[in-house]
Amino acid sequence: MESQQLLGLMTFALVSTVSPGPNNIMLMTSGANVGFIRTIPHMLGVVLGFSVMVALIGIGLMEIFTTYPVAHQILKSACIVYLIYLAMKIAMSRPASNNSLDDYKPLSFLAAANFQWINPKAWSMAFTAVSVYNVSATWHGILLVSLVFAVINIPSVSIWTYAGQQLQVFLSSPSKTKYFNYCMAGLLLASTLLMIV
Repeated sequence: MESQQLLGLMTFALVSTVSPGPNNIMLMTSGANVGFIRTIPHMLGVVLGFSVMVALIGIGLMEIFTTYPVAHQILKSACIVYLIYLAMKIAMSRPASNNSLDDYKPLSFLAAANFQWINPKAWSMAFTAVSVYNVSATWHGILLVSLVFAVINIPSVSIWTYAGQQLQVFLSSPSKTKYFNYCMAGLLLASTLLMIV
């Protein structure tokens, strides 16, 4: 890959990973509810899960959707159902405390990694990256695209989680946290529906 094309890939990776979407909204929500440290497994799940997704799409998953278009429609339907479920969980969650059994629970590493497969924005980013920046469809090209996203995604997820953690100062009461979670749940649904439409 030429240096100019690599710079283009890095720019695309930065813009697409730092812009609002389901991953970043959930990371901000987690940072606001449980802080940066407890959100790290979620962050790592996003970074590594998406990189693996890019690699697998580059290897040949795109061919499945080309051959069987109905599989893509099934995936879209699953995305909508699961994201509605996640939005409801966020809306109903409470801030972390020492004496509550219903504390907000951030996504685990595996849950965040698996979430990439039903995240419409992740699919859009992965398809674009593989088709635009690995035109020759080589193994080393696929690995490079995947690696660039892994490296660029680290500061992106960190920024959103840190921004959420900084909101903890303003979310000093349960009622403020409740309304914040309602807003984040609504944004999660809105960002997903925009990607699907």
